[in-house]
This record gives sequence, structure tokens and C-alpha cells, in this order.
Amino acid sequence: MRRDSIFYKLFQQYPALLFTLLTNPPENASEYKFDSVAVKEPKFEIDGVFIPPENESPGVVYFCEVQFQKDERLYERVDAETSLYFYRNRDRFSDWQVVIIYPSRNIEQSDIYPHRSFLNGGQVYRIYLDELGDIRELPLEVAVMLLTTVDKQQAPEEARYLLQRTQQENPQPSSQAIIELVTTIMMYQFEQLNQREVEEMLGITLKETRVYREIKQEGREAEARSLIFRLLTRRVGELSQQVRSSVENLSLEQLENLGEALLDFSSMSDLQTWLESVE
Repeated sequence: MRRDSIFYKLFQQYPALLFTLLTNPPENASEYKFDSVAVKEPKFEIDGVFIPPENESPGVVYFCEVQFQKDERLYERVDAETSLYFYRNRDRFSDWQVVIIYPSRNIEQSDIYPHRSFLNGGQVYRIYLDELGDIRELPLEVAVMLLTTVDKQQAPEEARYLLQRTQQENPQPSSQAIIELVTTIMMYQFEQLNQREVEEMLGITLKETRVYREIKQEGREAEARSLIFRLLTRRVGELSQQVRSSVENLSLEQLENLGEALLDFSSMSDLQTWLESVE
């Protein structure tokens, strides 16, 4: 399962979600902005960086790492990249905190003794999703996090429950964002199933996602193309003339496929890779 993109979408939609996992969140948690950054020379990829509001200067920056596979050099890397980022942005921030999200304790790095000061100095929070509690008793956004760890036998029932709960508790458009995240998790979980089988399992129609619904409402291919351009610009930035020409040449069916695929895009290279695969 491509959990990185799922957690990226979760934090992008709900930046304050990270702070619900902490015992001492900042008072202005709702004002933080979420981003992902690359720290070069050497190049480090930080899963998520939560930037304090600009009117609070200097503020506390939070780094987030989602780790679902065992990495015996994780703490070496996290310590190095967060320290380097903080060093290069020292004037912007007064302090830094690290949040590392694991599915369970057995994924954690085995030898942590060399990092005892780093891990136990009050600057690092280790979150184990399987210790948060019953998925049905957690806040909805946290429950979606936990759904990524549920085994295949239990996952369909819990996903249906979360979809039903979402429709009852959340108004549009917030509910649609949760629905799309839940269905994305299930499609990753059951890659061997086709769309119809996943729809039947969840009791919904996957093409009733935001992108498909808006394209259907627009009604015509030219309007659908215009919508895709707007979504792409918001997702990956300004499009070059070459990229725009490639999108212009797509059929309506390809536009619909692009509308679904762009939900996973985080950079221009993702769009270019998708266009190359179509060509």
C-alpha cells in the first residue's frame, strides 16, 4: 500500500491532525501549514513539515516521518535531516519537534541506544497507531490513519463503518475528502480487485468522487478539460506549454483517468510520468 501518499493527503487536508496525536500540542495548532521538503547537499526527503503561522515569528516547526517498514538507520537520517533543515532556517523558527508515526513498535529501529538523548529529550514523539485504541472510538481523521494498518479480513467492515460515520457526522465538502481517502486506502489494500468488486465491497460508486462528479456536471469535454487544467495547476503548479499541449490531446476517457490519477500527484514529475505512460 502506498501509505506515504495517503498520509500526505490526510495532513494536507487536515494539518491540525498531527497535533491530535500529541499530549502537548501547540495552542495555535489549527493555524499550522503542512508541506513536504527536500533538503539538498546531501539530499534528504522529509515526509512532512508543519510550518507555524507567519504572524508568529519565530515559531516552532514540526517534522513528521511516517514509517511502515523497518529501517535500521532511520534515527540517524531523521536526526541529520531535521537538524540540517533547522540550521538552514534558524532565523524562522525558535525550536523544532519531530513526530514519527509507526504502525506498531516492532517496526521501530532495533538499536536505539546511540540516540537515547535524541529520543528521550522531549523533542521526539513516537506514535504507534495500534496503541491509539479502537478504530470506532477514535476521531474520524485519526481512524482513517488507523485504517491503513487494519488487516484485509477486517478492513472492508471498518471501511464501510467509517464511510457511514462520515456521511452522518461530516458536512460537505469535508465528508467527500474522507470518503476519497477511505476508498483510496481500500483500492491500495485490494489491488487484485477490479473497480466493480471494490465498489460492491464498500457499497459505493467510486466514480462518484469529487473529480468524476465535477466532470460529469460540467457535461462537455471542453469544460472537463478546463477543470482538469485547474486541478493540475493547484496540485503541481503552473503548466508549461508542452504539458498543456499533451493534456489537450487526451480523450475524454483519458481525462477521466487523469482526474483520478492526479489525486496522487505531489510534483510536476508525477504528471510528466503519467503522460509518458499514456503516450
